[in-house]
This record gives sequence, C-alpha cells and structure tokens, in this order.
Amino acid sequence: MSVVGIDLGTLNTVIAVARNRGVDVITNEVSNRATPSLVGFGPKSRYLGEAAKNQEISNLKNTVSSFVRLAGRSLNDPDVQLEKEFVSAPLVDVNGQVGAEVTYLGKKEKFTATQITAMYLTKIKGTASAELKLPVSDVVLSCPVWYTDAQRRAILDAAEIAGLKCLRLTNTTTATALGYGITKTDLPAPEEKPKRVVFVDIGHSNYTASVVEFKKGELAVKSTAWDRHFGGRYIDKALVDHFATEFKEKFKVDINENAKARIRVAAGVEKLKKVLSANSVAPLNIESVMNDVDVRGMLKREELEELIKPMLDRATAPIEQALAEAKLKPEDIDHIEMVGGCTRVPALKARIQEFFGKPLSFTLNQDEAVARGCAFNCAILSPVFRVRDFSVHDIVSYPIEFTWEKSEDIPDEDTSLTVFNKGNVMPSTKILTFYRKHAFDLEAKYAKPEELPGKANPWIGRFSVKGVKEDSKGDFMICKLKARLNIHGVLNVESGYYVEEVEVEEPIPEEKKEGDMDVDSKEPKEPPKMRKVKKQQRKGDLPLAAGTAALDQSSKDTAAEKENQMIMEDKLVADTENTKNELESFIYELKDKILDVYAEFANDDEKSRLNTKLEAIEEWLYDDGEDASKAQYVSKMEDIRSIAGPIIQRYKDKIQQEQEVAMKKQQEAHAAKQAEIERKKREEEAKKQAEAPEPKDAEMTDAETTKPDEVEEPSS
Repeated sequence: MSVVGIDLGTLNTVIAVARNRGVDVITNEVSNRATPSLVGFGPKSRYLGEAAKNQEISNLKNTVSSFVRLAGRSLNDPDVQLEKEFVSAPLVDVNGQVGAEVTYLGKKEKFTATQITAMYLTKIKGTASAELKLPVSDVVLSCPVWYTDAQRRAILDAAEIAGLKCLRLTNTTTATALGYGITKTDLPAPEEKPKRVVFVDIGHSNYTASVVEFKKGELAVKSTAWDRHFGGRYIDKALVDHFATEFKEKFKVDINENAKARIRVAAGVEKLKKVLSANSVAPLNIESVMNDVDVRGMLKREELEELIKPMLDRATAPIEQALAEAKLKPEDIDHIEMVGGCTRVPALKARIQEFFGKPLSFTLNQDEAVARGCAFNCAILSPVFRVRDFSVHDIVSYPIEFTWEKSEDIPDEDTSLTVFNKGNVMPSTKILTFYRKHAFDLEAKYAKPEELPGKANPWIGRFSVKGVKEDSKGDFMICKLKARLNIHGVLNVESGYYVEEVEVEEPIPEEKKEGDMDVDSKEPKEPPKMRKVKKQQRKGDLPLAAGTAALDQSSKDTAAEKENQMIMEDKLVADTENTKNELESFIYELKDKILDVYAEFANDDEKSRLNTKLEAIEEWLYDDGEDASKAQYVSKMEDIRSIAGPIIQRYKDKIQQEQEVAMKKQQEAHAAKQAEIERKKREEEAKKQAEAPEPKDAEMTDAETTKPDEVEEPSS
C-alpha cells in the first residue's frame, strides 16, 4: 500500500512518498523533482505536466494554468478576474463554476476548474504509481490556509474523480510544521514552555505566515495570516512590464501585443530573477522575440529591488498579523523557518530578518518541505505504517455561523449562532439543540464575509431536518444536531437525533463534614437517599438532507467516466505514436542492414522487393500515413516483415549456428582443460608416492630374536 503526499502548487507540484524508513521526493518521467501544474488540450489528446509545458507557447489558448486557484469559485469572483492575467486560456462560466473553453479533439469543449484539476491529479497519480510500481490510492493533499469550504470541497471532488482517496486536505504551513517537528528529538516536555516557531512560506503566488508551538509529540497552530497576491509571479510581472517598456523604446517591439512574446519574456525574466539572487547583475537575451527581432537587456539587483518596492513594503505584514493574533512579540519566537522558492530573494530575506532581529533558519528544503510534511501526515493516517505518535492541532481560519427560521411557537428565539470561532481547534464537533414541532432548515455561512478571499460567497450549505413532530403531549421535540468541521476544514451536519426528558431516580450524594472518618462498622448501612431528576435519553434518529458546494455523487460519477474516456484516448494516441515510431525506426534499420549485415542472406530479387516496399511505406508514412491509426501502422509493419522475415530468420539461424559452434568449442576446451587438470593431479600424486621413504622394520631385542643357526633344541 502506497503512502503519498502531494504539494499541489500553482506553478509546480511536488510528490513525496514514505518508504525505506523515511520520506523521498520522487521524480517524473523526465527526472524532474517538480512537475509543472499545467493541462493542455490538442487535436488528438491532452498534454499533462511536462508535456503541457513543452507545448505551452505554441498552444496558449488551449493550455490552462492556475486551475488550483480557480477550483470552487465562480466566474464573477473578483479574484478570478485578477487571475485572468495569469491564465492564457479563455475563462467561462460552466453551470455556476469557473472553467475554461478549449479546442479538444477538433471541437470546442468547456471544462470546469475542478475537472481540470482532476485531469492533472490523474497525471500525478500515474507518476507516483510508475515510481512506486504500486497502485496509488491514499494521499494527503496540500492547499493554502485561506481556502474556503467551497474551494476545499472542489479539491476533494477533483481527487475523487481522479480515483484518489484524500485522507487529509492539509494547510501548507501545517504540513511544513509537521515535517519540521516530527523529526525533532529535543522538543520540550508537555509541562514545559513550548518551542515557538514562525513558518514563513512565500511561493509562486501565495505568502503565508504561521505561528506554531511545539511540545514532545504534538504541534499546535496558534495563528496564521496570509497575502494571497504576493509571490514569485508578481516579481516576474514587474520585470516583464519593465522590459516591455525598455524593448518598446530600444527595439520598437511591443510584447504586450503578442501573447507568445510576453510568455517568452516571462520565461527569460524568471531565469534572470534567479541569477540576481546570487549575483549583482544579470543579462537577458531573447532571440526573435517577435517580428524576427532579437532583444537584449541588463538588470542590476538594486534595480530589481526598486521595481518590487511596493511588495517589499508589505513583506512583514502577514507576520505582524500572525504574531498579533497569537498575542506574541518577535522576541517570543525561537526560530523563523523560511520555505518557498521566493524566500531566496535577498531583499525579502533582509526585510524579514530585520523585523525579527535574529537570523533566519533554512533547515528545511524550501521547495519540498510541504510535500514531505504531507507524506508524513499520510503515513500517520495510514494503517500500514508505524510512525512516531505526533498530534496535529490546526485552527479554524474563518468564523462559521448557523442561521435558521424563527419558530412560531418561540417568538423570542435567536435565529443565528456562531458555532466555530476563528482560532478554534480543528477538527471540532459541536452539538446544536433545537426545540421544534415541525421539520425545519438551517443554513451555514461564514460570519464575516469581508474576511473571505476575493469577496467569495459566504454560503456554505443548507441542511434540512426531517421527521420532526410534536410529542404525545403536544410539546416540542428536542432535536440534537451534530455539526462537525472535519480534518479537511470542511463543514457538515453529520447526524441528527431527538431526545426525551425522563425522570430517573439517583442516589443523593452524602455531604461529608470535616473531621468525619470512614470507620468499618458491622451494623447494616442505611439505604442511600434517592431523588428524582430529569435526564435526556436518545430516542431515535432524524433524517437529514444536505445541500453544499460539493458535487453530487452522480455528477462525480459522470466526471469520472469522462475522465476515464479521456485517459483511454490519451493512451491510444500514445500507443499509436509509439507504433509509428517503431515502424519508422524499422524502415531505417532495414535500409542500413540490407546493405551489410543482411546482404549475404538475401538474393537480388529479395533485396529489390524489400527496397521497393521500404520506399513505398516510407513515402506513405510522411504523406497519407502521418495521421493513420495504430492498426494501419501495424499492418504496414507486417507487410515489411512478410519480405524481410525470411532474410532476418536466415541471419538469426546463422548467428545461432555460430553461437552453437562457439559454445561447442568452448565446452570442448573446458573439458580438455579439466582433463589436463585431472592428469596433472594424478601425476603429482604418483610423484609424491614415489618420493616417499621406505618404511623401516621395527628393531627387536636379543631376547625376542633368534638366528636360524642358533635354534635351541628342545631339552629331553
């Protein structure tokens, strides 16, 4: 059983697996440790990950990026409108959700951001399976801490469509904190002062700061703050705008008029930015950026810092907010751990270090820390792994309230209640009590809509409680509802039941007076005094109907079926392309070998027929056969083999005969060698026996020996 953690990023995705008593980050099909978060659509198949990156510039309108930030949102969301600047494919409304309109298999198709995320997760699942040589099912996925209920449900739906079981949807900084703490052996004991660490994660498009307290075997997130529009892509945008102005003045080309040119400049400035992290100056050279014009430029680190000054001015805002919410000061923090690719920018590091007044820590891998934390979390949740006990206490990001209609029988009843406050520990369960005579509905929504990202819809879900009726006396039914904010950060009303108040007798506890002593007595004790009390007893369940932002099961099944169809189409296209390549290679191989290797095994007629056939099929391959089916390529391969087969077989027969002769000679040589060894062995043994000294007779005493001529006569 596999244990996989996935850092699902806006720019790249990193996959980590728990194995060999540790956690490894795995590579994709081109040996990269991070896979581009891109999905492209073509006339024959889809392009996922690396394949999508390779065709991005030539297929901009059909390549979708940033789908992780789009999932679970609507087209008119202000954040989605801002995201259009970073997505080259046209965004459209698909049944109330934002999606992309692309040309796929020669026709216009609309896919929701959730579907596109599922397509990409299918690719990630395949990459992990290929590396592990095992089917992948259980995973832990990361998401930004600021995701709403609808966005979290969209990611979970995408995972399910892709055939993945998400054990936990974890916040990125919480995953980083787990990866940091679970390996530490020097954490303070539960009764001691906790170790306080601030995790600063600045990636491609997000900036998150979390204050986390560690004790032995547990971590507790105390506060988290974020900036959703802060990261590497905003630095890239500032640089592209700068060079766009420069190129317009110096080379008379406007890259803003050509989307492909702007993408090429964006790729160039991303490299330039990385060079400037280690050097004071860096060049930019792009050949034929547009209209066959080559452009070049130069940038100093000081100029870069001036360009991104508005960003640098708010570099510590999330940290300040997180510390304020945790009621801590910079001097209360023991360590500041930096992760995310953007934390390599020197000016950014300098601003944060100046704020804390102490050195920053870079003990974690900046690009892979989140994925590693997700893999650790998956191992903890998986039944097949034994992991050191480590508890994770995350917190609620936005306050959640329930509202309901006022009961006619209770005129002064409140109609709303904040059930989960910001900062409450998560997961968490609350029991709500209602007094009703009829079925009723209640709605869950975010209590402070102004705090949501991009003014998102605060609505979370509507829950209908059925089976409610007045009791036999005409009184209210006491309804209990279990509301749970689960480990994914998703809210559900999990169950409902009703109770009745019944009178039960229970003993009255005796009050002991000071000085009283328990003394064993042989006298019988008086029976305890009893009292009647009212207690609630569970009597039955109440049926619930829920309406949330999550896809219903039939929609997920339909999307999964569509995904499987597209997987099969992709596989057929890949197999067809491989068969075509095999045919092309076979033609070139035979053309070469018939002149030398196979020359003596074919007569002139066979050579002529084979060459004619190869020329004809090669011509077909580059003309009508460019877009042929797999069956056609296989048929052409068989046509060639019908002529080349006997020739190749003769060559193989001779090779086999030569191998048999060589083997026989080798065996004979080996036997002769063994015989020679045996002969020499026998000669050596014979020689040793010949050189051995003759054994001497044992010496006898005079008493034991008599000479023949001195035989004693027997006495008479």
